[in-house]
Amino acid sequence: MKFVCDGLTLSEAVNKVSKACAVRTTAPVMEYILLTVTGEEVTLLATDGELSIRKSIKAEIFEEGAVCVPGKLFSDFIGKLSGEEISIAADEKGVEIRYRDAGTFMQSLPAEEFPAINFEIGETSFTMKQGALKKIINETVFCCAQDDSRPVLKGCLMEFGNCLEMVALDGYRLALSSAEIVGKSGEKSIICPARTLNEIARMLGDGDEEITLYTQGGMLLIREDETTVVSRLYQGDFIRKENVIPGKFSTVVTLSREELIASVERAAILIRGDKNNLISMEISSENVNISSFSDFGNVAESVKAQQEGDEMNISMNAKYLLDGLRALEEERVTLSFNGPVSPFILQNAEKKESLYLILPVRNVA
Repeated sequence: MKFVCDGLTLSEAVNKVSKACAVRTTAPVMEYILLTVTGEEVTLLATDGELSIRKSIKAEIFEEGAVCVPGKLFSDFIGKLSGEEISIAADEKGVEIRYRDAGTFMQSLPAEEFPAINFEIGETSFTMKQGALKKIINETVFCCAQDDSRPVLKGCLMEFGNCLEMVALDGYRLALSSAEIVGKSGEKSIICPARTLNEIARMLGDGDEEITLYTQGGMLLIREDETTVVSRLYQGDFIRKENVIPGKFSTVVTLSREELIASVERAAILIRGDKNNLISMEISSENVNISSFSDFGNVAESVKAQQEGDEMNISMNAKYLLDGLRALEEERVTLSFNGPVSPFILQNAEKKESLYLILPVRNVA
């Protein structure tokens, strides 16, 4: 196997596929990238058993073949050669990388050891605008659970019906958002890993260009230009949003999103590092008073607001509130409450296609 290509092109491709390399595994080949050289292309493929990423680039081919190179080492090394023309050759001894008048040798594994990945996935398809899909992912995925206590919550529930509705929750907060579907071959409900969704968001543009997701047999595939992502889907029962999101509220306040973000950010500075990251809100007829207390001092601020219903005091995790506020986009937002110990809702004041539910924290001070 031998080919010559631009260092920057190869570096970008290696960096993209290396996101799917396994970090800790009992199968060492999962930490490798498969290079396949055919025709006028070099195809790079990495997988950790759950997520697979494939990327093809143009190159000058001298000898076809395939080899596995160590993912992290190869990625780090090629990243330092982005301004060079690179020649890569492989034989049974390993891989030789040449650039300028220098050369480097790297150990490799036979291509036959790399696991087979099924790219023939297409039983059901859903077509969306790239910008819409990217937006709905960014509005929900940060609420996925991080630990393995309930693996299904490490993904987003994606319900393809009249529109795409996505739900994510981690036990303390919930995100719900919806987006238009341009075309579909059926209806389906899947749970897609958050890690996969983050990689998909990175490959999408912000415009109206269309992208199609394919599902089949517990797998998802999406392809954009020369990049293909294949992922296993989580199996299990997801929490029903209807059982969590309140239908009516006793207190509703509307206020400036930017003013609230700025005030909460300042209040969060003094409680940085505290376990609960706790701030308090006192809701009155014309203001929302925001405060925080710690061993370093206290903050007390007021933000003008329009209030309907009961006055009340409530405490919450500042990070969760800020995450939800930053994911919204309108100048004014609405917070809806049912008392100091019930979950509350955060939404845009006008467009209601997304919402954030946050559990309050009982303030024992």
